[in-house]
Amino acid sequence: MKNINKLIGAAAVVMMLAAPAFAWNFPWAQKAANKLNMTGSTTVLPIAQAEAEAFMKSNKEADVSVSGGGSGVGIAAVIDGSTDIGNSSRPIKSKEIVTAKQKGVNPVGTIIANDGIAVVVNKGNKLEALSLDQLKAIYSGEITKWSQLGVEGDTIVIVSRDTASGTFEVFNELVLKGAKLRTDSLMLASNKEVAETVMKTPGAIGYVGLGYLSSDLKAVTVNGVMPSDSTVLDGTYKLARPLFMYTNGEPSGLAKTFIDFILSDEGQKIVKESGFVKIK
Repeated sequence: MKNINKLIGAAAVVMMLAAPAFAWNFPWAQKAANKLNMTGSTTVLPIAQAEAEAFMKSNKEADVSVSGGGSGVGIAAVIDGSTDIGNSSRPIKSKEIVTAKQKGVNPVGTIIANDGIAVVVNKGNKLEALSLDQLKAIYSGEITKWSQLGVEGDTIVIVSRDTASGTFEVFNELVLKGAKLRTDSLMLASNKEVAETVMKTPGAIGYVGLGYLSSDLKAVTVNGVMPSDSTVLDGTYKLARPLFMYTNGEPSGLAKTFIDFILSDEGQKIVKESGFVKIK
């Protein structure tokens, strides 16, 4: 009886050791190896969705899923291991790096596109231009009425992104520069919500990524410069920033293949078609 138990135990050990290699022969294991998850920035979202669709057409076995939530959500997901790629419209923060290191994670960001943060008003607004100082005064509450800017209208309705947004972080850094955001500002979760709110609200002002501009919104110049591909690339438009995809360590496996695709001529063409600025 003891000999039989020993034989059973030895066989179990052999099966356990062989299991990892053997398991890859199953279809479900192959499918898992071809899955790629992305989450994070709503600014990067339209690029990621368009790139994923094109990538899966040329890589039939790949299964790429994309979701939003904000840059902070994307970076946090990389740190806790719940996503393969964290999309972000801002660089990772020092405190996020500290948290990552404590968990044995090495977040590495790859710039996949450039963007300008366009300041937008309702189409019926006669405003054409703002300086950075005026924009700061509006969002901090020093300027509260459109008449203070020489255009018709009553109270300015401030539309902002919420605190999970990388666009919010960059706007605060480049515009507010330490000043407090007006307390009655509408804090919205996505570029799309900001755009729709400004479209529907005559007295509103907001800010969105270039890819969210449309004929239903009116972009204004900032310090005399209109946001565009050329002004973002040459640095004359001051509300510009790179867009990132973060991975744990240098991109590898399917994540690397996907990011390499975005960086290719075909992928950068999709960046442009999505309304953003190519890195090349």
